[in-house]
Amino acid sequence: MRVWRWVLLLVVIAALAAFGWHWVAEDPGYVLLRLRGWRVETTVVAAILILLLAWAVLTALWRLARWPFGAFSRRHRRLSQQRLGEGLVALIEGRHGDAERDLNRASRLDSLRGPALLASAEAASRRGEHGRALEALDQAAQSSPQAARVLRARVLRREGKSAEALALLVPESDKGTLTPGGWRELVLAALANGDLRRARAALDPLQKSGALGGRAYAALEAQVLVATINATADGAALNTLWSQLPKTQRRVPVVIDAYARRAASFGLTLPAMDEVESALRREWSPLLVETYGSLAGDDIEARLRRAEGWLDAHPNDASLLLTLGRMCVRLKLWGKARQHLQRSLALAPGAAAWEALGDTFAGQDDAAQAQRCYRNALAFARGDAVAPLAQAAHPSQPDTHPIAIEERDRHGVPRLPD
Repeated sequence: MRVWRWVLLLVVIAALAAFGWHWVAEDPGYVLLRLRGWRVETTVVAAILILLLAWAVLTALWRLARWPFGAFSRRHRRLSQQRLGEGLVALIEGRHGDAERDLNRASRLDSLRGPALLASAEAASRRGEHGRALEALDQAAQSSPQAARVLRARVLRREGKSAEALALLVPESDKGTLTPGGWRELVLAALANGDLRRARAALDPLQKSGALGGRAYAALEAQVLVATINATADGAALNTLWSQLPKTQRRVPVVIDAYARRAASFGLTLPAMDEVESALRREWSPLLVETYGSLAGDDIEARLRRAEGWLDAHPNDASLLLTLGRMCVRLKLWGKARQHLQRSLALAPGAAAWEALGDTFAGQDDAAQAQRCYRNALAFARGDAVAPLAQAAHPSQPDTHPIAIEERDRHGVPRLPD
């Protein structure tokens, strides 16, 4: 399509040139120039061509005369661009001292002053030299004020001065003129400062700006919502907040987990259970399975039966097995608890499962095995090796192998094993 446009343009130009030539040929015009006895006669077209040629010659002579004087500035520009590139590479590689040195040298060129000083401030901040970073930002603000303001807020937040960072960004946020990076820094500064109302208000412009990808924005939004839920003063405030949240936010697993635990702490166990069960019916979540088993309440037996029904669809889910084991410990069903917990450890070892298994052995008055499990929980949390359980004390070990699950295609036909 673009080729046809060029062809059409060339045809139009050729047509205009042809008509213009005939128009000029009919009357080429007359130009007379007399100066101190000199007399020059020519046509208008020739005079225009002579003027254009004279302008081109004078321009070439002027540039040729300036070339020796511009050699130094061209060398300075080339070196500054090279130092800017080397400084940015050093910044990414973590050589922050080299980066700061190269970027400060690159900032001597006016056209690179703003970007170089901003990158130099970032390098100084990563080195922990917050004072030098702020000095560089003072200079960068003269050429790039908005970028310098956002980076200054980031440096202050890293230094633990979230209140100053928030105060720096609030005036621009009230005007609605913050840059995308500024909205993100505002959310983080407000979150660190405990100003959850402002953090929630900044989420909408941050999402519209597109500064963060979908996953990064969802994680930041969940962090703000969890902090807001945990800051509620009583059950009424929690229910009001929960009812005002959009449906999409009320379906995030970490947000549901925070709501359920906060509601249970206020004695609202039934609403907490309803939200967790509804979420698990919509979509399976190992986090909410653990939440389901850890909440307080007198209906632990009914919850255990309901959770055991989930084993048919999720027989190899370590989180579900851990939840079943914990509920069995609370009901003092030591044999079932040990079976579920040892299968959970075989599928996905974790400190929580070792601790719950220690509670199981403690309930069976097996102090040696219980102490070994507790030591394993601490060792696993530290990243150390865990010690196997003594087999002589309990020769009848439960089957800890994963259960084969029948796979079916979209038509419901079982798949043959590979």
